[in-house]
Amino acid sequence: MKELIRYGFILALICTLASGLLAGVNALTKSRILAQAQAEEEASLKEVLPQAEHFEPIKSGNDILYYKAHDKNGNLIGIVFKASGKGYSSVIETMAGMTKEGKITAIKVINQSETPGLGAGIAEKKFTTQFNGKNISELDDLQAITGATISSQAVIDAVKKRAQDLEGILKNEK
Repeated sequence: MKELIRYGFILALICTLASGLLAGVNALTKSRILAQAQAEEEASLKEVLPQAEHFEPIKSGNDILYYKAHDKNGNLIGIVFKASGKGYSSVIETMAGMTKEGKITAIKVINQSETPGLGAGIAEKKFTTQFNGKNISELDDLQAITGATISSQAVIDAVKKRAQDLEGILKNEK
C-alpha cells in the first residue's frame, strides 16, 4: 500500500512539473504566435486583393467581419472576407477578395485538414484560380476536384454565401 501511494505521489509530481513547463512555454511564445498569425493574415489580404494599399477592418465587438480595401488615394476598391464551410474531414477556412462590382479577385485557403492527396487539393492553384474574375452567379459553374467533391463544394458554397451576404454592403458604398 505504501508503494502505491509513493508511485501516485511521484506521478502527481511529474504531471505538475510537466504542466508548469507547458504553461511557461505557452506564456513565452504566445506573443510570437499571435504576431506570426497576424503577419500571415496581412499577407493573405494582399494576396487576394493585390491592388489594395490599405485594409480597414470592420468589426463587431472583437470579431472582424470583413476588411474594406482602399487604393493609395483612399478610394474603396473592394472588400476582403473570410468564409468557412464544413468539408469532408474538417472546417475549411478561406479568404477571398471581391471588387466593388462583385467579382471575386482571388481566394486563398488559410486553414484546412482535408485528406492529403485528395481534399487537400482545394488549396492548390489549379482549384483556387478558378474563382479569379468570377461574378457570384458564376461560382456554381466551377469545376470540383475529382475525388474531393465534398471539400470542393464546401469552399465554393462558403465563398458564394459570404459574398452574397456582403454584396449589399458593397453596393451601398458606391
